Amino acid sequence: MTDMQFLPGTQGDSLEPLTLYQQQVLERAVAKLVVFGEKIGVGTDEMIQLLKAGLTVGELLEYLMSRTGEVA
Repeated sequence: MTDMQFLPGTQGDSLEPLTLYQQQVLERAVAKLVVFGEKIGVGTDEMIQLLKAGLTVGELLEYLMSRTGEVA
């Protein structure tokens, strides 16, 4: 996992290292996202490919939420 982040309010090219707390929060969030995806049939590799293809994290979440209605 990376130790860098884009800071809100910047042009997107200014990077600052994560604090230990921020790193832990990020790791927990990613772990929850992976578990949620697996529960609805979207594997980690598929999520990575979607992000690499250009989906934002917000769009990925929307995609996963749209899939919850398909799983009964």
